Amino acid sequence: MNHPLATAAAEWDRRWQAEEGRADWLEPERDVIATAEACHAAGGRVALDIGCGIGRHALALASLGYRVTGIDGSGSGLAYAARDAERHGLSIDFQEGSMLSLPMADASCDYVLAWNVIYHGNRDVVDQCVAEIARVLKPGGTYQGTMLSKRNRNFRVGREVALDTFVIDAISDKAHPHFYCDARTLTEIFKGFEPLSLIDREHREPGTWHWHLVATRS
Repeated sequence: MNHPLATAAAEWDRRWQAEEGRADWLEPERDVIATAEACHAAGGRVALDIGCGIGRHALALASLGYRVTGIDGSGSGLAYAARDAERHGLSIDFQEGSMLSLPMADASCDYVLAWNVIYHGNRDVVDQCVAEIARVLKPGGTYQGTMLSKRNRNFRVGREVALDTFVIDAISDKAHPHFYCDARTLTEIFKGFEPLSLIDREHREPGTWHWHLVATRS
């Protein structure tokens, strides 16, 4: 049986191959730009984009002046991102790999982004990924990312395969585990961080609640 992260990567790899699959993932999030700008203004220069997909945030970070590494499990997404970076004259280190083994040295990053990424798995997967993020961030470095909220309309839908972790077999991008949490659990997961901002927010559609977290490495 494939590892759940490999299953998730395969689904996104299929999506990134089609223009219609990429259409909603071309523009960077305004909140990401604002936080990254503030970090850069404070002296941050090295950025890591975990689950960079087709490169929308990696390109934006490079345009701000960061030295950027983008990691993803999708070869087709990375190929598109690399072509787009070349078209814009940007030098970005795109690597195919896992969020559980980040290709960065200890305490080497000023800014780490994981947008709609690290909840693809159960609590153990999330904890492993956060430990890797803590490893590569410099003390005082900035982490920004999202987690699925228990207010999300898909919480408790489908099969519960682990605590607060559900699979919806009938929906292709939900046919691998998704972990949901409340504020208390999220704070426990990021216990080695100092939260700067934590907001439960809907995304594009009603009911799509996600936690938005900005925090510094303690």
